[in-house]
Amino acid sequence: MAVDYYKILQVDRSAKDDDLKKAYRKLAMKWHPDKNPNNKKDAEAKFKQISEAYDVLSDPQKRAVYDQYGEEGLKGNVPPPGSGGFPGGFPGGSDGGSGYTSFRFNTRSPDDIFSEFFGFSSPFGMGDMGGSRGGVGGSSAFGRGGFEDIFSQFNRGAGGVGEASSMPSMPRKAPPIERTLQCSLEDLYKGTTKKMKVSKDTPDYSGRISTTEEILTIEIKPGWKKGTKITFPEKGNEQRGVIPSDLVFIVDEKPHSVFKRDGNDLVITQKISLVESLTGFNAQVTTLDGRTITVPINSVISPSYEEVVKGEGMPIPKEPSKRGNLRIKFNIKFPTRLTSEQKTGIKRLLSS
Repeated sequence: MAVDYYKILQVDRSAKDDDLKKAYRKLAMKWHPDKNPNNKKDAEAKFKQISEAYDVLSDPQKRAVYDQYGEEGLKGNVPPPGSGGFPGGFPGGSDGGSGYTSFRFNTRSPDDIFSEFFGFSSPFGMGDMGGSRGGVGGSSAFGRGGFEDIFSQFNRGAGGVGEASSMPSMPRKAPPIERTLQCSLEDLYKGTTKKMKVSKDTPDYSGRISTTEEILTIEIKPGWKKGTKITFPEKGNEQRGVIPSDLVFIVDEKPHSVFKRDGNDLVITQKISLVESLTGFNAQVTTLDGRTITVPINSVISPSYEEVVKGEGMPIPKEPSKRGNLRIKFNIKFPTRLTSEQKTGIKRLLSS
């Protein structure tokens, strides 16, 4: 294959429409000749290759021919009938009665492709203001004003050919779209995978809008906290002249019936009797991953007392081998009524 369009766009052969658009947007802005005034000849050649690669791979019909026959197939140089050629022939014209049709690739101007994609002719130079535009390599292909001259005028606020305020600007990016991602404490303790179905509007070259759906996979890492953001670049609606918005999911933690989270620590409150608070007992806790741990309590428990169990809290994302602590608080149930004998007995025991 003489020309590898996939390599030119820096995508693999399974690249989807979104992958092609991202690749073209990045490379076209990088290699636009008006952005490379000191290396304009090489930039024009590179820009032409990028535009041609995108034009072929973004067109399902051209891409199918190219994938089977390469660049020669797009020029109409295909194997004769019966040699394992393209099933059903090619749409577009007859080959003289052989039963096959021909497909010829008509080269489009890189300027036209760029303009259709971004909604304007050049984000860097004067573009159309310099008269008629030619193809890549022509004397007026990218405007008569040089990159440095144009931007010096813009920076000075000078007029000249058009006012600075009317000059083409870089494509703006739509603001991010934020969505809440509800996670249970168990999800954030153990980690999990969530799949989210999203849809977006995409215009074609004619301006017709189509809606596409996609399943996004979100890997929730153990220990993530409320407010963690997961960003999917440029997954928002598409429109000409605007870079699609990023889709941002923001982790939110659902309330838990037993535990509360405090940073990397887990906090649990257990109800105990006054006798247990004074004489000790064994606290039993079922962890978020289903284990039951026994914690001997040998201290006298006051209302503000906490028993700390090291390493039984939330995972620490930046240090996977470490965890926070489990903090056990106590709600002491005091008796509401004591007999005279009980009062006397307690006084005697506590005053001895």
